[in-house]
Amino acid sequence: MRHLLLSGLMLCLMLSLGGCQASLPPLPAWQSSEGRTYAELGHIIDLASGQVISPAQLVQRLADAPQVMVGEKHDNPDHHALQLWLLRALHARRAQGSLLLEMLQPEQQPLVDKVQAHALPADLPKALAWQEGWDWKLYGPIVREALQLRVPLLAANLSPGEMRQAYRQPASLKGDKSNAPTVKAALLEQVRAGHCGMLPESQLPAMLAVQQQRDRRMAERLLAAPQPALLFAGAFHARKDLGVPLHLADLGASGQSKVLLLTEVGEQVEPGEADYVWYTAAMPEQDYCAQFRQ
Repeated sequence: MRHLLLSGLMLCLMLSLGGCQASLPPLPAWQSSEGRTYAELGHIIDLASGQVISPAQLVQRLADAPQVMVGEKHDNPDHHALQLWLLRALHARRAQGSLLLEMLQPEQQPLVDKVQAHALPADLPKALAWQEGWDWKLYGPIVREALQLRVPLLAANLSPGEMRQAYRQPASLKGDKSNAPTVKAALLEQVRAGHCGMLPESQLPAMLAVQQQRDRRMAERLLAAPQPALLFAGAFHARKDLGVPLHLADLGASGQSKVLLLTEVGEQVEPGEADYVWYTAAMPEQDYCAQFRQ
């Protein structure tokens, strides 16, 4: 009997050290049409070492972090399929404390809480007052999975009124990391590019204030959320060198948070931007600024 118990313990230990590969859900098939021939397609890189790691190793390394931030390209279906996979994989390994979404605003939280307390309604997006700007076909499976798993689903963004207030009366944020000149300069350039260079220079500081207030709110919500907490947001919000991780540090967060960037093949991610990058198929290239140049 003693030998059987020892054998069982050794088996459990071996499975744990191996990353519990057998318990992982199957990976989704690629949906985006571009980048299928790239050698790095599907590779997960540990940016600290430069080594390629397996999905099982990624889950193992993320599972112990108090906060995990996953950066996405909003319109890439593969990013959302991998987010759904990651939610399932992490929850299977240990209970997921909470899931926070950039796509949810504070006014929606009572609606989310009401839905979580009952059976899912037939028209879930209507019950949640889901915003049309976020494609339900992409985000719906993630939202539905979190609700079915009974993982607390939390709004991470500012309300429209709070965004207007941040724009009209920009408030200074406390903390050295998020206020570093290099950070503000890089974010200003991102704001400028995100508005196709059409935004008057006089409006850039106010838009920067909105961006940083959103990052600060996401950090505050992560710290207040049941742990381990998982945040899905745009890539710039998740970046270690520009976004939410800087605000976590300025707020005195304890523990080592982790950042995973979901990135289309052909793009470059530097070690200072994230802990891990997962290269995905790409959407057809679009010139989003063309309509503004006509």
